[in-house]
Amino acid sequence: MHTVWKGSISFGLVNIPVKLHAATENKDIKLRQLHKECHTPINYQKVCEGCKKEVQSEDIVKAYEYSKNKFVVLDDEELEKLKKENDDKAVEIIDFVKLEEIDPIYFERSYYMAPDGGGAKAYSLLKKALTESGKIGVAKIMIRSKEQLAVVRVYEEILIMETIHFPDEVRNAKDVPNIPSEPAIVQKELDTALLLVEQLTTKFEPEKYTDDYRTALMELIEEKKNGNKTVTASEKQAAAPSNVTDLMSALQASLDKTKKKKPAPRKKAAKTS
Repeated sequence: MHTVWKGSISFGLVNIPVKLHAATENKDIKLRQLHKECHTPINYQKVCEGCKKEVQSEDIVKAYEYSKNKFVVLDDEELEKLKKENDDKAVEIIDFVKLEEIDPIYFERSYYMAPDGGGAKAYSLLKKALTESGKIGVAKIMIRSKEQLAVVRVYEEILIMETIHFPDEVRNAKDVPNIPSEPAIVQKELDTALLLVEQLTTKFEPEKYTDDYRTALMELIEEKKNGNKTVTASEKQAAAPSNVTDLMSALQASLDKTKKKKPAPRKKAAKTS
């Protein structure tokens, strides 16, 4: 497994060197966009709206838009300094709480935690303490230049860290529009609904849930590939020079070349008396 973060996490005076590995992966099938006429892949360019020209990565700066078309520019050195100030801090478990106290809306991404550099004993100690207490640890961690709130818990005999949203990142449910006021529920309707819920209640077995659309899409792709229903992108054609400056340069170069090839005029022989 690829290591996405390496550092240490602590609770009290116990320090644990750890590595993080992504626990989940996105298996979406990525489709490219082609030009319908020649089947060449479409590329996307970064274009300045003001200058109406393409810009390179080295010509781009980061900025925060605090109001319409008004920005605060932040240079790489300033951002790197902030990143280092946070990176240098050890990740510390701040609190221990019960898992059921955190609503699933807060959870973001999961990472497997593995001990690193002699941290096996402290790793096992934290795992045992969490298991017997029935608690999870709440910590802060810096991942990819972003400070994250996270929880540490036991999952299938290993420690797992799950990043969670900060409270101000979860939108207020009261702001959701068009929520109807609760009407009077007929008891018979409620009883029928509860009976349906009871009939469909089962033990959660994640293996039985599959992505039917992704499976069908891959089958369609394989069918077309095996039936030779494929296309090949045309070779890139060199663009003909159309710029006036390029044309003048070519003409001047041709003139210079012609001058060099033109033989020098012969000197007339002097008359003898």
